Amino acid sequence: MKINAQAAALYPVVQIALMKKIHLLLLKSFIRPFVSTLFIVMFVLLMLFLFKYIDDLIGKGFAWYTILELMLYNSATNVAMALPLSVLLSTIMTYGSLGENYELVAIKAAGISLRRAMYPMIVVVTILSISAFFFSDYMLPVANLKYFSLLYDARKQKSADLLPQMVFSNSFTGYTIRVKSKDPDGQRLYGIMIYQKSPDNNGNNTVTIAREGTMFRTMGDKYLVLKLKDGVRYEESAPDNATYNFRQRLSRFRFKETEQKFSLDGLKMNRTNENEFRTASQMMNLKQLRSYVDSVQHQVDGSIVQNYKLITPYLKFFNMPAKPAVKYIQADKAGVLKSMKLSDQVVALSSAASEIRSVKDILKNRTDRYNDDTLNIRRYASEVQKKFTLSAACLALFLIGAPLGAIIRKGGLGLPVVISVIFFLIYYIISTIGEKSARAGSISVVFGMWVAIIILTPIGLFLSYKAATDSAIFDVELYKRFFNKLIKRKATN
Repeated sequence: MKINAQAAALYPVVQIALMKKIHLLLLKSFIRPFVSTLFIVMFVLLMLFLFKYIDDLIGKGFAWYTILELMLYNSATNVAMALPLSVLLSTIMTYGSLGENYELVAIKAAGISLRRAMYPMIVVVTILSISAFFFSDYMLPVANLKYFSLLYDARKQKSADLLPQMVFSNSFTGYTIRVKSKDPDGQRLYGIMIYQKSPDNNGNNTVTIAREGTMFRTMGDKYLVLKLKDGVRYEESAPDNATYNFRQRLSRFRFKETEQKFSLDGLKMNRTNENEFRTASQMMNLKQLRSYVDSVQHQVDGSIVQNYKLITPYLKFFNMPAKPAVKYIQADKAGVLKSMKLSDQVVALSSAASEIRSVKDILKNRTDRYNDDTLNIRRYASEVQKKFTLSAACLALFLIGAPLGAIIRKGGLGLPVVISVIFFLIYYIISTIGEKSARAGSISVVFGMWVAIIILTPIGLFLSYKAATDSAIFDVELYKRFFNKLIKRKATN
């Protein structure tokens, strides 16, 4: 009896110690694949960015830290896509690996249910979701501002290949330069032709032709120097006698070697003021977005009242008392126009047509402005919902990933990657369709932004139920036996 009493007293302590070890095992099993998958997904998205804008970045003479800064800001903007996918993939890998190594079986044999074993993971994913909300509200608008402003300036930057072969280059203000060929090192030039425009833009007053030359940049990249050899220069100028201004004087100079400088100030990347991008919806936090939506909605409501007041004077029917209005309609039906003279009918109809045109013009301009304002309201309101859907997506995809891993019982980067990509594509396609429909006004903004979460959450709960009851929903042998039975039944019939 004493032994049983001691065992009963020690059972809660042993159970607590066992739960701590299991929770620690689950956390270690989750954190490592989560970090690795997040790094891999961010790297893939970064490569997609480089492939998309490679032509706008290569060959423009950017410093290495400019490219690194642009990649860093782009990585921050990709968190909204990379984080949910990493949560889904890492949870499938974690529970799939535990199931493959029969560790989930041991946990259940110890009297611990799958739901209870998921508690530490739920806490970790909840912390990640809350962190994702604060990131999207505070850090993501700043990263978007830096990224899009820097990308805009980088795409406007002129190419660093200032003198391409067989092309009339206008890289330098006031000059047009053509080079026939270049050495592989790009320093030695052949067949050089330089057109120098006059300050008043009256054509090319000076033309320089050289057989060959070399180019280099001065210290600090302030000037590009061309050393020309074996050439000739043609210059047009007005004559000394002012009475013969209609004549031009042509001068020709031959040279063995000369040097010409071109300023590189206009080729440096000029940064645009970031305040010009702050009004975009992606550059605002939650407070700014709500303030913008409220202000624009107030303007729309005010414009509706103003439109009614503006149109009312054109509608004579509304300005007349009730009884005369009825008499007027009845008299018109009786044929008021027919009782008028032909000239009076023409005047009445033309005045009515002009008023109708005026009303249509006013309504068209007001309608276009109203449509633009409502489109902005929907776009900014969708950004408000995006601040919350990122956190909800992490939780919804975790509810799908954890039971899926426990059901398929496969770890590694094989089957879990395929299944996670399929579910993430479903989430991404549904959310994209919902967002575009919400911005177009086809559905409400709240429903359009949350439709993917609304669809995936019941699926996650269903999979959680199947995993808790040890369902064989992904057992291939089960489906083989089912189809074999169907085939045999058809054969016997």
